[in-house]
Amino acid sequence: MSPNAEDVRRIALSLPDTTEKTAWSMPTFRVAGKMFATLPEEETSIAVRCPKEERDELVLAEPRKFWIADHEAGFAWVRVRLAALEDDDELRDILADSWRQAAPPRLLDSHPVLGLPADR
Repeated sequence: MSPNAEDVRRIALSLPDTTEKTAWSMPTFRVAGKMFATLPEEETSIAVRCPKEERDELVLAEPRKFWIADHEAGFAWVRVRLAALEDDDELRDILADSWRQAAPPRLLDSHPVLGLPADR
């Protein structure tokens, strides 16, 4: 079953030093005060940090899952349709990757394996 907004909230808030704050009339998630995820589109998708070159590859590879909002085109963010995700593990990987991009070095140093894919 695809993850939903409650799964996003639960997983995001489980990451170290993460808080939820409403901004632009939607939930946003921040690590040490720096935003790494939002829940736009009536909470049917998330926006996460993603380097532009990776973002473009993701959108080309999986356009059903990933897209770029017009107002975010100049920024290193990508949108993810929750209904297109396979499960909580995929959502956790995406959120943890975005968290790592926003987290300060002290948190990265104290959580070196956070969000790394598990050996399958």
